[in-house]
Amino acid sequence: MQSSTNPPRRRRVVALALATLAAATVTVSTGTAGADAGPADRPAGNGAVHGQRGKLLTVRPLTGSAALPSAARNWFVTYVSEDAKGKRVTVSGTVSLPRTRPPAGGWPVISWAHGTTGTADACAPSADSPTGPVHDYLSVMDQTRDAWVAHGFAVVQTDYEGLGTPGEHPYMNGRSDANTVLDMVRAARNLDHRVGRGWFAVGHSQGGHAALFAAAAENTRQDVKLLGAVAIAPGGVGLSQTAPYIQAGGAGAQAALAFLPTILIGASAADPAVDPDALLTDAAKPLLTVARKGCLAQIREVAATIPVNNVFVPGADLGPLTRYLQTQDPTGIEVRVPTLVAQGTTDVLVPKQTTDYLVSTMCAKAKKVSYRVYSGADHRGAVAASFDDALEFVNTLRSGQTPASTC
Repeated sequence: MQSSTNPPRRRRVVALALATLAAATVTVSTGTAGADAGPADRPAGNGAVHGQRGKLLTVRPLTGSAALPSAARNWFVTYVSEDAKGKRVTVSGTVSLPRTRPPAGGWPVISWAHGTTGTADACAPSADSPTGPVHDYLSVMDQTRDAWVAHGFAVVQTDYEGLGTPGEHPYMNGRSDANTVLDMVRAARNLDHRVGRGWFAVGHSQGGHAALFAAAAENTRQDVKLLGAVAIAPGGVGLSQTAPYIQAGGAGAQAALAFLPTILIGASAADPAVDPDALLTDAAKPLLTVARKGCLAQIREVAATIPVNNVFVPGADLGPLTRYLQTQDPTGIEVRVPTLVAQGTTDVLVPKQTTDYLVSTMCAKAKKVSYRVYSGADHRGAVAASFDDALEFVNTLRSGQTPASTC
C-alpha cells in the first residue's frame, strides 16, 4: 500500500475492511453457465493477437440475459486490448445501442465495469443466462445498465481480460481493467459510427476499482475522450492484507477464505512471482481447482470444508503476493478527470469507513472528487440508489460544466 500521513487510521481502515469481508455473505446462483456465448463464439488458443487496441475481431447479435431490453440493438463482440503485462490480447464484451437518434457527435458512451464474478470463463457477464452462476448479481446490475441505455447512452460492458477468452483473469489489476474498459469504447465505435468519442467509466465494486484506474490512466491516442468516472462502492483498499489475515487465523478468517483463490489466481495472472500452487497445502488446493472452473458460489462451498489452519504450507512466503497487491490499492492513484464516488451506509463488503478513507487519499492528490453517501443502501443497493446522481453528474460534464467537488 501507499504510504499515508496517518498510519494508525489506515491500519484501522484495513482491519475494518478485512473484518467486514470475513463476515459478509454473497448470494449467487449455483446454476450452470449460460449458452448465449458458447465455445463456438469464444476464441481459442493463448489469446495472443495483433492489431490496434479496440480493433474488432468478431461481432454477432446478442440475445438472452446479457442483452438490454431498452436497447435498439445488442451485440456480442471480441476485440483487441492490452493485458497487465503490455501485450495484445483478445477480450470479449457487449455493446447496447439506444433507440434515440444520436446527437451531434454521436451517442455518449457508458463503459460499464462489472463487479467480482470470479476468474473462470463461466463468470463472464456476456455469457449470462437465467441459470448462470452469477445471474443473481448480473441481473441486478443490468437494471441500471438498461436505465442508462434508456436515457440515450450507448452502453458497453467488457468481460475483462481472461473472462470468456484465453488466459487467466488478472483480478483487481488496475492497468488491465482500465485498458479493457477503454478499448471496449473503441470497439463500439468501430462497430457503429454513430457511437461518439466522449465516454464515461462507470463501475461497481471490482468495477469501481476499474473505473478509478481508468480515471487515472493516460490515453495517448486521443481517439476517444474520457469525460468522467463513477465508482460505486469501489473495492481494493487493504486487499493486500487478506492472505496474511487468513494465515494468522483471525476471527472470520474462515469466511474470508472464499475470496482467497480469486485473489491468488488474479495476482499470478499479472505477476509470475506469485505461485498459488506453491503457497497452498494439498488440502487447500481444491480452492484453486474450483476457482478455475466455477464462480463465487462454488468457491464458497469448497472453502467451507477446508480448515483455516491448513491453508498455507508451513513457511509460505506471502511477500510477492502482498507486494503485488499493494501496487493495485486505489489509495495510490491520482484521477485525471472529475470522479463521482458513491457509497451505501449498510455495505458490509466495502464498508463506508473504507471508502471514506479512500476518498480522503484521492482528494489529497486531486480536487476532482464528488462523494455521495446513501443511507440504508447495501453493496448492491448503492448502484440503483446512486443512479440519479450519476446521471446528473454525467450530464453536467456533457454540458461542459464541472461538478462541485466535495474535497
